[in-house]
Amino acid sequence: MPTAPPPDAAQHPLLDVLTAHGTRADRLTHARTLPGRTGTHADWPSWADPAVVAGYRALGVDRPWRHQVEAAEAAWSGQHVALATSTGSGKSLAFWLPALSAVRADRAAALEAPGRVEAVVRRSTALYLAPTKALAADQLGALTRVLDAAGTRDVRVATCDGDTPAEERRWAVEHADVVLTNPDFLHFALLPAHRRWSRLLRGLRYVVVDEGHAYRGVFGAHVSLVLRRLARLVEHHGGRAPAVVVASATTADPAATAARLVGTTPDGVTAVTADTSPAGRRTVVLWRPPEIAGYAHRDEPPGDDPWALPDPLDRDAHEADAVLTPEGSADHPRRSATAETADLLADLAAHGARTLAFTRSRRGAESVAQATRDHLRHVSPDLPARVAAYRGGYLPEERRELERALRTGEILGLATTNALELGVDISGLDAVLVAGWPGTRTSLWQQAGRAGRAGADGLVAFVAREDPLDTYLVTHPEAVFDAPLEASVFDPANPYVLAPQLCAAAQELPLRTESLGLFGDPQRVREILDVLVARGLLRRRPSGWYWTHAQPAAGMADLRGSGGQPVRVVESTTGRLLGTVDAASADGHVHDGAVYVHQGVTFVVERLDLEDRVALVVRRDVDHGTWSREVMEIAIAEPGDAEHPAPEGAAPARRREWGPITWGLGPVEVTSQVVSFQRRRVPDMQVLGTQALDLPQRTLGTQAVWWSVPTHVLRAAGVDDDAVPGALHAAEHAAIGLLPLLATCDRWDLGGVSTAQHPDTGEATVFVYDAYPGGAGFAERGYELGEQWLRAVHDAVTACPCSDGCPACVQSPKCGSENSPLDKAAALRVLGAVLAHAPVGPTIGG
Repeated sequence: MPTAPPPDAAQHPLLDVLTAHGTRADRLTHARTLPGRTGTHADWPSWADPAVVAGYRALGVDRPWRHQVEAAEAAWSGQHVALATSTGSGKSLAFWLPALSAVRADRAAALEAPGRVEAVVRRSTALYLAPTKALAADQLGALTRVLDAAGTRDVRVATCDGDTPAEERRWAVEHADVVLTNPDFLHFALLPAHRRWSRLLRGLRYVVVDEGHAYRGVFGAHVSLVLRRLARLVEHHGGRAPAVVVASATTADPAATAARLVGTTPDGVTAVTADTSPAGRRTVVLWRPPEIAGYAHRDEPPGDDPWALPDPLDRDAHEADAVLTPEGSADHPRRSATAETADLLADLAAHGARTLAFTRSRRGAESVAQATRDHLRHVSPDLPARVAAYRGGYLPEERRELERALRTGEILGLATTNALELGVDISGLDAVLVAGWPGTRTSLWQQAGRAGRAGADGLVAFVAREDPLDTYLVTHPEAVFDAPLEASVFDPANPYVLAPQLCAAAQELPLRTESLGLFGDPQRVREILDVLVARGLLRRRPSGWYWTHAQPAAGMADLRGSGGQPVRVVESTTGRLLGTVDAASADGHVHDGAVYVHQGVTFVVERLDLEDRVALVVRRDVDHGTWSREVMEIAIAEPGDAEHPAPEGAAPARRREWGPITWGLGPVEVTSQVVSFQRRRVPDMQVLGTQALDLPQRTLGTQAVWWSVPTHVLRAAGVDDDAVPGALHAAEHAAIGLLPLLATCDRWDLGGVSTAQHPDTGEATVFVYDAYPGGAGFAERGYELGEQWLRAVHDAVTACPCSDGCPACVQSPKCGSENSPLDKAAALRVLGAVLAHAPVGPTIGG
């Protein structure tokens, strides 16, 4: 039953807008008002540059908040800092104040003592790293405003990324005091060319790692090692170890996370976590769309975007999860979160509330924006123009214009992917809508933090999708409000990550014995180097380990597992570049005949040219959308297998028996293919037709762990044929959720497939695989600790008090089949039957 809003929540004026003066109150399942706080000021530090202080004061910062000063003081004294405070708390001042002060002090010293060599050759510099180009560009704008307000002309700032023209990059190499970039540019361009960047590296005093919570899983492990390569080159060029400031949203144990990222111990990091900035009250409501009256038939997955592809910025894109069985259907389907969010956004915009609506996909952002505009046409002819979509794939200048319009109030409603979850400076918003669970509590509170910034009251509504996970959350508010935040999990010692990073480091400078400890345990690093030498990737000489190949070693490591260059979307009649689609999504989004929506304007794809990586589109008004269908298979790759051969040099699959249960570890091929698409009339979603597609299969060669159960064991456990798919699917989800506890990874670094009878095993089988080319070591860890892993899975599912399964046990935040079918009780019987055959004592790898 819905709970009535508490008295303080009912006082929020926009809550009445959401409930439509009570007519939609039954959709509100819970409301909680988080108290506001008053700000606590501190004095400007005595060392702060007067001009920089004057610049901040001119922008309205008369005195800083206490947490800003604490972090700035620690950084100024050379300490590593973990700054973990809420969205909009002014984290950037905490790192720009010491960085700009240091740059200006050294410039002043050089002018006062022009003959002093030290003042010239080791002038302080700073390096800012953001997980996205958009955030680096946003910080450039903010930093420029401070410097302009300060009236300074002696601090030279530049952005550098893969899109930076050669002339601008050359200027940055020769002159920039502050360089804003991303880990990819640092890895692929700056560090390999470190001799050109020697001036910056020699004077490097501060490294800022912004949005530190984004560095998790394999991506986080790679970035951690990139930072260690950076530290080695700073020392090589005569510099001193820089202070690293890791700025992050509030996460679990920020000091430990920052320490692992930097390569030190938690004691070597100063954690600043007490947020002293003012915050208004934030009313957070959980919202469940209504059932669809008179809906009698449903033959596709629920929601108006059943095959939505994730945004490339969304790390959840790496969790490929499939069940090789028909999907279930909903008995009482509810209105989609997309349609419901569009209604709410329209009502809020009509009342003048500046609102962000977060969606789970690019298509969702476009759909919400267009439906909202359609609603508002009946209210005012001017309002539709004040609603827009924002997503990855837009051109940079288009994104900057949308951000500017939202800041100034020209745009009232913006439907966005999680591209705006990170720290782009969007303040003064009245409300935030979250359409569908974003995957983690950290992401939810990051998105919610956009509402009511700068001390104003805000309203947040989490709108549930028709999905068991979302349903559980809106009916169990303690799982949203009272559960702890997730930790940012990554493992720099992962050999699959460490090996290519050591090759990159060796190409930059030969690796010496005395420097091995920088990359982890020296003995473990030496063991990996021995393997690299044996494979011919490195050469061992008395003076160290050398890279001797012509090709760049940095190309061995794909930091993000992005899968290739993006596909450009080009209007065929004009040659105009509309945007881009990431490589992994191109087949499903811009296949021949696909409808491509850009700010409410529809285009139809004439041809997808995969060789030239371009989709040619033509402007056309249509009354339908297109939804692609993808099939997935997993095959065990074996040496000598003509159809699915194991990669050259790969170890053969390992197997062991637990009585009738078979465990396996080895190379697999995960094959996916977009095979067809449907045209569906909008908005009633009636299927107008299905068309086959002739697109290539995409194959991920990786490592997997699997366990197979014969039919007689399943039947003895009371699991009949009808229950097997749901039992295996639930067990697969729980296994993926628990493996990070043993493998030091993130659940989004894993994929899973379960099937009632796999052709390679001939039995019911659950696969869990590394969602990275070549593998990442996580599946191997699961194999080595098989009994411990499955026992933890069984215990966690058993201990969960829910009756049918919930996010705490068998539901997955990014299940590709809408968390259906799932059978918690049958999963426990299967897990119990498997564990009954486990060997006594420690599990020994086969």
